[in-house]
Amino acid sequence: MSSSLATVSYIGAIILFILSLGGLSNPESSRRGNLYGMIGMTIAVLATVFGPRVTMAGLPWIIGAMLVGGSVGLYAARKVQMTQMPELVALMHSLVGLAAMLVGFANYIDPMAALNLSAAEKSIHEMEVYLGILIGAITLAGSLIAFGKLSGKIGGKPLLLPGRHFMNLAGLLVVIAFGWQFMHVETISSGMTALTVMTVIALLFGIHMVMAIGGADMPVVVSMLNSYSGWAAAATGFMLNNDLLIVVGALVGSSGAILSYIMCRAMNRNFISVIAGGFGGGAKPTKKADGDAAPVGEVVAISAAETAELLLDAKNVIIVPGYGMAVAQAQHTVNEITKLLREKGVNVRFGIHPVAGRMPGHMNVLLAEARVPYDIVMEMDELNADFPDTDVSIVIGANDIVNPAAQDDPTSPIAGMPVLEVWKAKTSIVMKRSMASGYAGVDNPLFYKENNRMLFGDAKKMLDEVLTALKAQ
Repeated sequence: MSSSLATVSYIGAIILFILSLGGLSNPESSRRGNLYGMIGMTIAVLATVFGPRVTMAGLPWIIGAMLVGGSVGLYAARKVQMTQMPELVALMHSLVGLAAMLVGFANYIDPMAALNLSAAEKSIHEMEVYLGILIGAITLAGSLIAFGKLSGKIGGKPLLLPGRHFMNLAGLLVVIAFGWQFMHVETISSGMTALTVMTVIALLFGIHMVMAIGGADMPVVVSMLNSYSGWAAAATGFMLNNDLLIVVGALVGSSGAILSYIMCRAMNRNFISVIAGGFGGGAKPTKKADGDAAPVGEVVAISAAETAELLLDAKNVIIVPGYGMAVAQAQHTVNEITKLLREKGVNVRFGIHPVAGRMPGHMNVLLAEARVPYDIVMEMDELNADFPDTDVSIVIGANDIVNPAAQDDPTSPIAGMPVLEVWKAKTSIVMKRSMASGYAGVDNPLFYKENNRMLFGDAKKMLDEVLTALKAQ
């Protein structure tokens, strides 16, 4: 393939990637967006493999690597459950960081990479290598810790070391100092020393950064690491002088940064406070001192049959799914209940909080998998004002995103966080296994409100019972 044909292919792939992002912005066009992305990536890979920069001698190695990687990806796509998607995404981000690191070291060692470069061009190239490895190492370590937290292998409680901010600042200063030294070394071996020290510090920083972030902030962490992986890919593009990688990395990096901002706004948090950590520890709530406000009222349990009666008598129903629905894999039963109620003339809608689940869009993906109609799946801002006119609101495995303490208790850790106001419905039903607090470790006064009922048990089992009771009437 000629150089001009490869360039045209890259431009076509870039256009398809932009169309893909546009399609993914709406559930109804998301399938088309995915298709654009797959076609664009296929074109990009073929243009690279058969382009002018790959020799025939290296082609078998590339094809072999593609077969191995493709087989792993196909296996993961077939075997990984939807509930495991957040940790899979975090693991994929780590691979991008690892690739940026390996490319950076290989590019620095390769004597041909800086051949025929002027002094200024050589300095720019070395800066690209240094920053590429730095971003890649942070992404790699942070993503692996995020994978551990999301999969439950590492606890959700934040690790808040004494003087952690000063430690981070000291690490940054050391990275800058070794960066200055790296830019002025005369031999590759001397430069490798500076790169190695920086890489170790970057890996430690990535570990420390995500370990200090609590479980309730993990959706923001996932989108943040998505942004980091994009910038790592862009840095790799600069090192390899590949325009496609630069543009695609910038697209991913900027979109991930925008998504992180949206998630932070949805939690009434700012990005710096998330990175600083300390919220959403996943720890048991502390006992309140005498005189402090505490949830008051009586918890009223409800059966599946009684739940079915309330649903049949209702005209308007809003369902709020959470991570509990994902764990129980109850989305298909939810869809069956939704279809049955709609056939009986009940207006059923879904309320999705931006940080429901463990990653952005987690609930949307689950509902789409169960073939819930897109037009009844709505964002929090679209239907929060409709709860006072709602007969029944059902919360399936969610907690923090429906906690009235966010509005009523200024001392709550989640104070000011926008929540779905399910308690304003005539009757709210919360489905949970127990009275345990949510991922943020905060008590939920919703459980004790007079118009609230608790349907205890596994979400899938209880919803199956509700569906059976609905069919019997």
